[in-house]
Amino acid sequence: MKKHDKLIIFQNEKIRRIWHEKEWFYSVIDIVRALTNSVNARDYWYKMKIRLGEEEKAELSTICLQLKIPAEDGKLRETDCADKEGIFRIIQSIPSQKAEPFKRWLAKVGKERIDEIENPELAQERMKTLYEAKGYPKDWIDKRLRGIAIRQNLTDEWQKRGITENRDFAILTAEISKATFGLTPTEYKKFKNLPVKSKENLRDHMDDLELIFTMLGERVTTEISEKEEPDTFDKSKKVAKRGGNVAGTARKKAEKELGRSVISKTNAKELTTKEKKELK
Repeated sequence: MKKHDKLIIFQNEKIRRIWHEKEWFYSVIDIVRALTNSVNARDYWYKMKIRLGEEEKAELSTICLQLKIPAEDGKLRETDCADKEGIFRIIQSIPSQKAEPFKRWLAKVGKERIDEIENPELAQERMKTLYEAKGYPKDWIDKRLRGIAIRQNLTDEWQKRGITENRDFAILTAEISKATFGLTPTEYKKFKNLPVKSKENLRDHMDDLELIFTMLGERVTTEISEKEEPDTFDKSKKVAKRGGNVAGTARKKAEKELGRSVISKTNAKELTTKEKKELK
């Protein structure tokens, strides 16, 4: 990991982080320093935990992990770290006026998510707004949102078949992708020069045709699964491969007609830059 990947900036303060168990964990001490202006953030964090009730203290102890990250002297030292969800929970417990705006933001986000559960169309509008703000073309956004809906239908179908683990979802998704494009999502990220270990969404870096064939593979997989009702993971895996094969066959025929590969090295930067050029 490159050195600059180990630091992020928050409230003009440097926050150390480390990649652990496939996600970023952040230094709790650094977050506390940023939100309290404490001269001794480590001592502040220690005293803060003492003041908490037993139940809350027990909760925080499960949130934090002791991980080795570079200290000021450059040596690796164990310190309390937490993932994004854990950091949000810790911020809620910080009795500092500087943390209040962040707490209000968290409350606002929570309300928005509840509203979206009650009215899914709000979630679609939020995603559309986010992609527009990033500069994606409008016709691309329409396909991306449709793809999200198709993906949700597929995961709902898998859950009906007793599949609930993220790892199993990833395996089935890889089967569809391999049959559709000849690449697993990890291999596809490497092909597009995207950081494999990041949570960067591969589909946000796909062009129109890549999105279309992704949707085709997943929609056909859903249709087959609904028809055959596979009752084991292995059967669902075979269905995923069959659904992907339909999209893969269509992709190859399209490539023959177009005289080029559908699979491209296009990334989000190129997609958003294209839209900006068209607007000028």
